[in-house]
Order: sequence, then C-alpha cells, then structure tokens
Amino acid sequence: MTGTFTPAPGRAATRTVVGRQIRMELLLTARRGEAVVLAMGVPLLVLLGAGLTRATNLPTGNRLGYVVPGVLALTVMSTAFTGQAITTGYERSYGVLKRLGASPLTRPGLLFAKTAAILCLVALQLLVLAAVGVAVGWRPEFGQVLPALGVTVLATAAYSGLALWIASLLRPETVTAAATLIYVLMLAAGGIMFAAPDLGAAGHFLLPLAAHAEALRNTLTAGTAVPGGVWAGLGLWAAGSLTAAARGFRWE
Repeated sequence: MTGTFTPAPGRAATRTVVGRQIRMELLLTARRGEAVVLAMGVPLLVLLGAGLTRATNLPTGNRLGYVVPGVLALTVMSTAFTGQAITTGYERSYGVLKRLGASPLTRPGLLFAKTAAILCLVALQLLVLAAVGVAVGWRPEFGQVLPALGVTVLATAAYSGLALWIASLLRPETVTAAATLIYVLMLAAGGIMFAAPDLGAAGHFLLPLAAHAEALRNTLTAGTAVPGGVWAGLGLWAAGSLTAAARGFRWE
C-alpha cells in the first residue's frame, strides 16, 4: 500500500547529537574507573596528609579551611586538564576522533560534549571530596556555595579548553609529558598543601589553580566575596583556551 512507509533520511537535531555524545563520554569514563580513582587519589592523599598533619607549613592555623578548598581546586585541574588532555590525545592517535569527524557531530559539538561530561564528573568528585572534608572536621560556609560553583565552572571550562587544544597539537606521548609537567608545576606554585609565594593580582592571571583555590577559600572558608581579579583571571583563561581549542582542534 502506497504511503504507509515514507523514508525521511536526514541529520538528527544538534541537541540530540550532542546529548548522545555527552552520554557516550560519560559511559567511556565510567569504563575507565581506574583513571577516575587515580584522579581522586592524589587530591585525597593531599587532603588527609596536609589537612590532618603538620607535614607542611601553612599561613593559617585553620589547616582544613586552607587545604580542603585547595584540594577541590586541584581535583578540577586533575580531571578537566590532565586527564582530559591525555585521554583526548590518545583518542586522536587511535583514530577515534577521525571517525567522529565523519559523523554528524560538529567540532564545536564535540568540544561542548567533552566539556559538559567533564563538568558532570567534576561535580561528582567534588561532592565526594567535600564530604570527606566535612567528615574530618572541615566546616564550610554553605551560604557561599553559588559563587564557589561559578568560579569552579569557569576553571573547569578553562582547563577543558586548554586540554583539548594541547591534545590536538601534540603527539600522545608528548601530551602526557606536557600535561603531567604542567600539573606538577601548578601543584607546586598553587599553594595547595603549603604556603606559596604571593604574586598579588598578577597571580590571578598567571596561575589559574592558585586563583581558583583562593576563590574557594574566600567563599567556603571565610564566607567572603570572590575577588574581582579572580573572576577576571579565570574568565580570561576560559575564553582564551576555549577559543584556541575551537580554532585549533584537529580530528587527526
């Protein structure tokens, strides 16, 4: 009978395509459980080691109030930058991204999907680490959660864009080395588990990890507003890295 079956081939809606890619990114992350555990393992060791012992010198007597927000910032960088850069670099090397490039998924769609998936993962990790912090004695200012979330979203976007940009330029082995080196340098200079040199307002633009950690300490520990320099610094990092990723990202 004519008219009972009318094929209508065509590209799915962008929202549908991106949504399915976000789900796939989360599914693949869940299958790499050891990577998630590792990404949380180092921050958790720092939290317990520096927060509950006097193994490091801190510029305050409230050790947990200083260390826990710094560890939360460190976790964001560990997942959104280091882990994402290494994973994406190998996906490009193995031809995964090349095949995605032949699909209806656009380059901006892939970047958005990866960043959105990282935001979901970061949210889960921060909830777990914050719960551990509260369990061992940290008492955050819950009234300042919204500005803390705001700067965390900016930091996540900045790290994600930077990771995707680096991963599209370098070989996987070089990406691993570069991402790990940057992570170690940021950890050393970010004032996470020991006092770091005060770079003043310039530090907000030079060291996004230090800026993020300072913002979380101001909001969650001191209950004060986020400095304008931190908003500006993280905003510039987010805009710059995402723009670089959008323009320079390669499928192969």
